[in-house]
Amino acid sequence: MTDDGRIFREAWIAGVRKHFPGDPKPGYVSPWEETPDWERAAAAAVFGQVRDFVTVSGGATSNLSREQKGRFVALCWIAQIHHRIADPKPGYTADWDDLPKWQQETDADIFEAVERHL
Repeated sequence: MTDDGRIFREAWIAGVRKHFPGDPKPGYVSPWEETPDWERAAAAAVFGQVRDFVTVSGGATSNLSREQKGRFVALCWIAQIHHRIADPKPGYTADWDDLPKWQQETDADIFEAVERHL
């Protein structure tokens, strides 16, 4: 589980560094060792959800658009936020259309990183 979460986190950091306009907040790019426990668990859970989705589709997820891949990651993440935070900030549970473009691109990158890992 730790490796799964770490792969997710590393893909997040790489995506933020690639897509975020300007300098990201330090928390966006803090290393795995500095990531809060709840966030590590959520990262591992979402990695698992993407892995399972790729697996049960027989790899047909390669036919999805980047937007579809990103939407899946975003929705799984929102569920984890609700699972782990009693009263989350609205920004933590924003729907796909309300996410900034850099975050949408990063979520798609995460999905593709999981696909490559498999």
